[in-house]
Amino acid sequence: GESMGGLRYITGFEDRPPVRTGISIGDSIAALWGVIGALMALRHREVNGGEGQMVDVALYEAIFAMMESMVPEFDVFGFIRERTGNIMPGITPSSIHTSADGRHVQIGANGDAIFRRFMQAIGRDDLASDPQLASNDGRDARRDELYGVIDRWVASQPLEEVLAVLARAEVPASRIYSAEDMFRDPQFLAREMFLSARLPDGKPFRMPGIVPKLSATPGSADWVGPELGEHTDALLAELGYDSEGIAALRREGAI
Repeated sequence: GESMGGLRYITGFEDRPPVRTGISIGDSIAALWGVIGALMALRHREVNGGEGQMVDVALYEAIFAMMESMVPEFDVFGFIRERTGNIMPGITPSSIHTSADGRHVQIGANGDAIFRRFMQAIGRDDLASDPQLASNDGRDARRDELYGVIDRWVASQPLEEVLAVLARAEVPASRIYSAEDMFRDPQFLAREMFLSARLPDGKPFRMPGIVPKLSATPGSADWVGPELGEHTDALLAELGYDSEGIAALRREGAI
């Protein structure tokens, strides 16, 4: 679905083959479209009466619907969007950089005033006052130069120092979060984004919190699902298998 829907083609670096996004995002997006479709169908039934209707969602269509202006860009201009690595094409500077301690930071300093503050904060007053860099078009024309400057500055110090400088200068930035970073982040904790649950054997673990958060009905997760094969016998019985038939399937390794 991700390949056919166009996502894989634009993911990765321009001089390398396409890469996957790291998760099976097509499955999740298709599920969200399915939920939206079900809600629309329920609303239609409520307002207009009548029976239910089929909600038809394909994996590739779910991805395709998220591809921003890819279709009109090609249809009107013949432009094919390509892979651009970790930068945002046409918007400069907005990219990911590696710190001295091997960690990564996303910096979005593409606003004119933000860019000036950023350059002043890293000791590059010459670039902050350069008239050619006063607007995005000028910065994008010198993209490689600017990203080289930023790369070297970020690489010269640990991530926490980089983030501190950027915070003081009010430059939008964020560490690239790992699972460990999420578990430690006060925002995740304040938003209750970790739910405590237990496996069927009683072992505790945490899983992602509920999204979206509703003020009157916030919801909860009281069950994490069955054990593998827990309902096999019951389901086969519903399909007409008797105990001997189920036992035979088990002996044959079918279940």
